[in-house]
Amino acid sequence: MLDNKVFKIFIDFDGTITKKDVGEELFIEFGEKEFCRNLIKDWNNGLVKPKYGWKSLCESVGIADIGKMNEYLLQVEIDPTFKEFIDYCKADLLDLKVISDGFDFYIDSIFRKEKIEGLEISSNKLIINDSSRLIPIFPNSADDCKCSANCKRNFVLNNSSDDEYTVYIGDGISDHCPVQYCDFIFAKNSLLKFCELNRITYFPYSDFLDVMKKLDELKNKKRLKKRHQALLKRKEVYMQEA
Repeated sequence: MLDNKVFKIFIDFDGTITKKDVGEELFIEFGEKEFCRNLIKDWNNGLVKPKYGWKSLCESVGIADIGKMNEYLLQVEIDPTFKEFIDYCKADLLDLKVISDGFDFYIDSIFRKEKIEGLEISSNKLIINDSSRLIPIFPNSADDCKCSANCKRNFVLNNSSDDEYTVYIGDGISDHCPVQYCDFIFAKNSLLKFCELNRITYFPYSDFLDVMKKLDELKNKKRLKKRHQALLKRKEVYMQEA
């Protein structure tokens, strides 16, 4: 099956599909600004547990003005090459999935604005209770997952096999775990630094044109090797579950 080069592509949302980290910017805008800035700084330095971080940011908002939040989300910009990347994946029958440690509330809103439909999305959920308070829900959390409240590693493992080539595209701390289990990694910002420090092979990128160019090269290789360390990490998980 590997000769057929079946690719599974997993892509982060905040700072990858969007130009900025929407989760961070949204809570700084509507929460207690100084508190949110300090919390996010500590979070990005690996000092905050993800679920605690999200709960704290939601609490900092107090009574949420959903109308103003929706107006704010209308101003959010996505990478201008992302829609072209969607078309590229559809044309080549590449399985593309969005995996985010952010919330469905703003992901769905931004995709509606951009008229993007049909993508499978895994994320945390955000509800607004009768008192207009933000309540975060983490349906895909894992006790042993330290980098994301929505366990990206489990999503990757549950939606791919060793007969497929896994591709991960990301930029931040919530991507640290899943990239260890993927064959080809496209990294920028803090994810790039993480890959360098941990000797994880990666491709630097600035937009999805870079990704498409490199994927074309990979698809056209006669012999394409899977990343050995990723195979070992996947095997380790499978052995624990056996």
